[in-house]
Amino acid sequence: MIPSLLNRADYPSFRSGVYLNQASLGLIGQPAVTAMQVFIEEVARHGNSNMSDREEVAFLESLRNRAAKMLNARESGIAITAGSSEILSQLPFLIRPRPQDTILTVASDFPAITRPWHRLAALKECSVRLVNDNPEQDLTDSLISALDKSVAIVAVGSVQYATGTVVDIPRLLEAATQAGARLIIDATQAVGALPIDADAWAADALVCSGYKWLGGHGGVALAVMSPRLLEQMPPLSGWMGAPDPFDFDATSIRFVNNARRYTQSTMSYVSVAGLTVALDQLLALGTDQIEEHARMLAGILVDGAARYGWQPFRQLNDPAASPHIISLARPGGDTQIAIGALRQQNVLCGTRGGRLRVSIAPYNDESDVEAFISAIAEVPAA
Repeated sequence: MIPSLLNRADYPSFRSGVYLNQASLGLIGQPAVTAMQVFIEEVARHGNSNMSDREEVAFLESLRNRAAKMLNARESGIAITAGSSEILSQLPFLIRPRPQDTILTVASDFPAITRPWHRLAALKECSVRLVNDNPEQDLTDSLISALDKSVAIVAVGSVQYATGTVVDIPRLLEAATQAGARLIIDATQAVGALPIDADAWAADALVCSGYKWLGGHGGVALAVMSPRLLEQMPPLSGWMGAPDPFDFDATSIRFVNNARRYTQSTMSYVSVAGLTVALDQLLALGTDQIEEHARMLAGILVDGAARYGWQPFRQLNDPAASPHIISLARPGGDTQIAIGALRQQNVLCGTRGGRLRVSIAPYNDESDVEAFISAIAEVPAA
């Protein structure tokens, strides 16, 4: 029996069933929930009685410290925002392409990555080139093959949310650099599940949401901003990005000399409190152990599902296959029937791109995988 890495008693969803959907709305463990409750009771309900202006400005620093460790990045380069789209939507204004420039991205990537560039293309200020995530081809190879002198920016999810395909970021970075293109990474489906090296990846921006694999709640996100972006003026310039926000200077547009310049305003501090504790848990486990745990469970899941005709988008021995997001399908297109059968057995996973999407998180154990296999065994063949 492969055990969970986290205390399953901290996740009440397991009292009534099996949860294999962390890639969507992820479960929040009791330590993070307790931290949020404590913040509400001891700070938020008391206003400035228990949080001074100075303490509010410094409140994000504990999270910034944990994020720097998780992402292997400098603390001064960590921006904390209310959502990953908050950064992604600003990037076209920070990295201004020319009308003749091409933005390279993946056709089935998460829309928050592509929509800002499609908007610019609709205004005739650039063009977008889409690459398909094909299971018969290496996605990194496809992206590199699509690079030419017209490509100014490559914007990609490091792990594809629908299929679990992993992009080889160091190899893509090398090719993009040689082509003179800049790199933007959304690592939302990777951070907390796989090792991340933002320093080595050297993207112009690397963003991730604070929930899903990080075990936090919505309302907070992290971004690693490159030194050149730290020298630029944020297009959305909120009051919290000033050198001293509580100086309330309405006569200038000065910014602090670090990534806090991208923090716009008061955000969900309760989510910050929860995410800080959730990151402590993940850092204590280590992403190498988390990845290996997922890989062992994924092997059992894929082998078991194959007995009933379900095949992964990529076989686990494919270097581009992630261990924590398993996308399954079988001939006949009976995904919705399968979801119904799973729910009848109180097993919850997701569907993306017409396939079952199974998420394997640190709180899962072998019994969860066996429950999934037993449930899909009841789905009649087409």
